[in-house]
Amino acid sequence: MRLALALALLLSPLGARAERPADLLLTGGKVWTADAETPLAEAVAVRDGKVVFVGSDAEAAAWRGPKTEVIPLGGRLVTPGFEDAHLHLMSGARNLERVDLSGEATLAGLQERIRRFAAANPRSPWVVGRGWVYGTFPGGLPTKELLDAVVPDRPAYMDGYDGHTGWANSRALALAGITKETKDPVNGTIVRDPRSGEPTGALKEAAGDLVEDLVPEPDAERHYALLLNALGILNRGGITAIQDAGWTKDEAARFLPLLERARKEGKLTVRARLTVDLDPAEPAPGIAEAVRLRGLYRDGPIVFGGVKGYVDGVIEAHTAAMLAPYSDDTTLGAGTPRWDGAALESAVAAADRRGLQVWLHAIGDRGIRMALDAYEAAAKANGPRDRRHRVEHVEAVSAADAPRFGALGVVAAMQPLHANPDQNNADVWSKNVGPERESRGFAWRLVEGSGGRIAFGSDWPVVAPDVIRGVSCAVTRKTPEGTPAGGWQPHLALTPESALRHYTIDAAFAGFAEKERGSISVGKRADLVVLSRDLLSGPPEGILQTRALLTLFGGKPVWRDPSF
Repeated sequence: MRLALALALLLSPLGARAERPADLLLTGGKVWTADAETPLAEAVAVRDGKVVFVGSDAEAAAWRGPKTEVIPLGGRLVTPGFEDAHLHLMSGARNLERVDLSGEATLAGLQERIRRFAAANPRSPWVVGRGWVYGTFPGGLPTKELLDAVVPDRPAYMDGYDGHTGWANSRALALAGITKETKDPVNGTIVRDPRSGEPTGALKEAAGDLVEDLVPEPDAERHYALLLNALGILNRGGITAIQDAGWTKDEAARFLPLLERARKEGKLTVRARLTVDLDPAEPAPGIAEAVRLRGLYRDGPIVFGGVKGYVDGVIEAHTAAMLAPYSDDTTLGAGTPRWDGAALESAVAAADRRGLQVWLHAIGDRGIRMALDAYEAAAKANGPRDRRHRVEHVEAVSAADAPRFGALGVVAAMQPLHANPDQNNADVWSKNVGPERESRGFAWRLVEGSGGRIAFGSDWPVVAPDVIRGVSCAVTRKTPEGTPAGGWQPHLALTPESALRHYTIDAAFAGFAEKERGSISVGKRADLVVLSRDLLSGPPEGILQTRALLTLFGGKPVWRDPSF
């Protein structure tokens, strides 16, 4: 009997713990695990980069050894590392050396930022930036004269915050050869003066590429430095995993070596899932490239697994595909999809047959319906499997289509800060869709309530990769300044726990990685974040005062606030 008991103790978890102590202990906190079996705990033990214990402080003592690092939490909240389920990593990195126009609500303020940047960079052949919002300009669109006034001596180009409308000065238009005779490119619009026909300087959708393709790119070394800066920004916000929303074949050739270099040098401090762009005119090459890259990057910190296509544009520029005409000006119609419905279904079915995950950008209610119809058709054509296809953004879903996410097993990849109810939202987005469609704007609660899975992200550089602000917006439906009183469409707001789930375990699920990360569970990666405040309790207004104090990636600190 004694021998059997001794053997049982030796083989038990307690025996294993005594034999091999943890490398790191986090104790004395509130651990929100995102794991239904153990939703809350006090302590976490980490060994060899993975979680080996989740439980009480008393039990955690058994994991302590002479070399174990112990971090007392002082009651602070620990969550799984955040996952940004939709961003553009290298665009965000590149944007770090351009004019940042985000958060500026006045035209004079935009012009002053551009003027200062141009003066500080006199040798730069171009002045380039990003981040303006439609509501800043009379009529909702910028003009070349407004940019000429601050950059008259060289080409200048400012991308809108959403990346779907560009603002060019006269020199940039001239370099691109854009005149009143220039025809609109496929899936693009050169905005023209209604009387003279001259280009105004606003370039919608693919028309922006006519100028943007001329902007000089940083060399590989500069790009690498920008990448490392971007990774630091993500880690300081508690982000340990990302899902990148589409690379061209050329971008993969240029940027994969940079990620590989960061991995080899131990500087790749996020786990990255990447996708390949799908061209509506010729989708087969994108599918083939995604299959090729998936074969090279199936697991590890860099993974390829899908293709990304655009069904429509954006509501602010009237390029999102709607089921009924835009409310602010019905003469503009209802927007035009980038795909014919049959062609979209054919491309999705082809990608699905190859086992690829498909991401479809769809913002308008018609675009969303087209995406869901394509996924439903692919499932019927190709038979059952674990697909997890996604619709990206889902800004104006119809009441009839919201339940289809759960029914079809399609992930709604949404960005809370796109719903920030600032003047752009009130003066442009809401006006364009009208009151009835506005009541379903960014309908997280409708999708979630009907059994759909939501994965949250930022769409960086469209908005900052700021999870805390994203949680705040999802919970309050207010701006950081607290407007509007009561929140915008508050019936669609989420609980703090739901918002956190969409940034952790649900985001990991969207990337087929829920067995590896997304919750604080024994055996999973020790990707964790310690927060300065408890997001799960207290007034929602306090969420914005929260910051990441410690970010662990594989059990190693990649960010630690000096105060912690």
